[in-house]
Amino acid sequence: MGFRLIVFDWDGTLMDSEARIVTSIRAAFADMGERPPSREVARDVIGLDFAEAMARFWPEADDAALSRVAAHCRFHYLNADAAPLALFSGARELVGWLSQRDYLLAVATGKSRRSFDPILDDTGLADRFHTTRCADETCSKPHPEMLLQIMDELGVTGAETLMVGDTEYDMQMAYNADTSALAVCHGVHERERLLAQGPLDCLETLPELRSWLERSEVV
Repeated sequence: MGFRLIVFDWDGTLMDSEARIVTSIRAAFADMGERPPSREVARDVIGLDFAEAMARFWPEADDAALSRVAAHCRFHYLNADAAPLALFSGARELVGWLSQRDYLLAVATGKSRRSFDPILDDTGLADRFHTTRCADETCSKPHPEMLLQIMDELGVTGAETLMVGDTEYDMQMAYNADTSALAVCHGVHERERLLAQGPLDCLETLPELRSWLERSEVV
């Protein structure tokens, strides 16, 4: 299909961070004296900018309150007394293989830059990605701006770009940016919800991307 650029979502796609995010959201609301959202509701907003996600839970809050609860959420995420965050099995090897095949690689994440950079550095993969975009630097998903900026920076067209993610927000962002999308269903949103957004395919696990790309190259 002629893809030159592969853009990954981070949480739920490359990194297995769902439990940490959900716990952080619920703890942040408890800090504020507000009733925490259920785990099911909290996981549904993973992939969105924190401030936008908080507004969905607490629509009557003003901007100052939303900023405070988002700050509490980031604090709990970065300082949680929990097992270290880990990449999904095979993710590191996949990124290495893609680099060897000379694909341009990028990340488009709902995280803030302050939250994302230390986590990316800890994985040892920072030098594998040609660029990254965070939600506090541009518009949040599903707005296409993150993808458009990445493509513009790297000199790649929409037809040459593949967005890989685990949420409908990733799929919608790709559609809005006029790029192709590929879903993985080991993350937040279930297969049926992802397929409803019209991706090229929905993979059970991220390492399947290698064989999927090899087949597409042959075609």
